This record gives sequence, C-alpha cells and structure tokens, in this order.
Amino acid sequence: MYIRLFVLILLTFSITITPTTIKAQLNSDELPAIELMGYQPTLLVDCPTAGTLQRGSFNTVMRAYPNGGILTRTAIGLSNRLMVGVSYGAEGILAEERPNWNPRIEFDVKLSIVDEGLVFPAASIGFCSQGYGSYINDLERYTYKSKGFYVVASKNYPLYNWQVGFHGGLNYSTEQEDDDDDLDFFIGLDTRLNQDVGLVMEYDFATNDNRDLNSAGKGRGYLNLSLQWLYADNLVMEFMLKNLNNNRKGTADIWRGLRVTYVESF
Repeated sequence: MYIRLFVLILLTFSITITPTTIKAQLNSDELPAIELMGYQPTLLVDCPTAGTLQRGSFNTVMRAYPNGGILTRTAIGLSNRLMVGVSYGAEGILAEERPNWNPRIEFDVKLSIVDEGLVFPAASIGFCSQGYGSYINDLERYTYKSKGFYVVASKNYPLYNWQVGFHGGLNYSTEQEDDDDDLDFFIGLDTRLNQDVGLVMEYDFATNDNRDLNSAGKGRGYLNLSLQWLYADNLVMEFMLKNLNNNRKGTADIWRGLRVTYVESF
C-alpha cells in the first residue's frame, strides 16, 4: 500500500507540472529557485541526489537514531563538481551503557558529471561506505547497507511558487558478507510545502538486501520520509521516518530519527 502511495505521489507531481505551467513559472520573477539558496540537498533520507557542495563550502550533519545512536558527518566542496566527506558514529551514546562504536571512519566522494539543463537532468557518480543503523559484526554490514558505488540523476521542476526535485539512481554496495551482492535501485523526491517546511520521500528497492537467511529486509524495499524545518538558508532540522512499509526483520514499528544540517562557506 505504501509503495503504491509513493508512486501515486510521483505521478501526481508529474501530471501537475505540464510544459505550459513550467514555461509560465520560469518567466516569473517571484520564483525563489531552490538551487540558489544556501541549502542544497545532497542526500534525501539515505539516498544521494546529484547535488554537490559548491567550491569553498562545507556542511556538518548530525543524525540521531534509535538505540541512542549519533552519527556525525562533514563534507567539503573541493570544486563546483567534486565533494568529499567523512563520517563516524556509535549506538548507545544517548544511554547509560558504553557506546557501541562503528568499526571505522567511513568516507564518501561525489563527482558531478552532467549539469542540469532545461530538458536533461543533472547526473553524478560517487562512492559512499557509510551505512545506517546498527552495525552487524557477523555480517560486516550496517542494518541499512551503504550505497557503495552509485550513479544518480536529479531534475527540478517549478511547482507554483516552489520547485520539486525528482531523483533516481542505482548502486552497488561493497557490504557483501551476507552473500547478497545484487545491484540496487532507488527513487525519490523533495519539495517545499511552504517557506519554512520541506518534504522528502524516497523508496529504496533494497534488491541487495532480500535474501532469506542473512538479509535485514523482507524483500519489499524501504519507504522513507523526512519532514524538514528550514530554519535558515544554511540550517535545516529534520524529523525522519524510515521503514514505513515494515520491511525490517525483527521490528514491528517505524524507525524514527532526527537530523540537523548546517551549511557554510569559507
């Protein structure tokens, strides 16, 4: 049901944004183009977009997740096309027991290869070793696998006074000790609901996490959502909901978390 709802929302946006509407809104001087603001999404919830940080800018992200987990990440735009980042975290930081630290510092790099045009989307390639949730030592993987090597395309369309961004890509995770090394796919969108509130949705097909024995998923993929409070041009606070379609084994409820993103330039 949730997957059908997500697809319905995507189709509704696609039908609503007719070429006539796009042309009329492109001629409007009142359109506050999202890509010109201080905050540009480089991630949806877990899935990447084609967006990169501009040269001389950096972001700092703190994510709080279940079991008292904290994950911090920082990334820097080395050029207008290339960004690199590092991340590290642990479960049990917000708890009374010892933290369960992630086994290593994780890295990510993203290179923009195609700029967005009037018709064609932007495209980027990248690598990200950071997964999410608990680290499963026996399988040497995170509960939500890292994206590994990926390619992603993004296209923005005017929508009344705002824009809506559509994103889609494929990835090949390097977390393969569970003997599930299939190619994975993901789609998503982001938009504004008003001046201060944004909405992000994504669906990860999780085709590399659907084996019967060692997988964390049940084969239905992951439907995730984030409600954003855009406090300032360079500060975004989010309430995230993951696993809305109950795809996780061993849990019967929705994953809930918080994320704060701060963007600044040198």
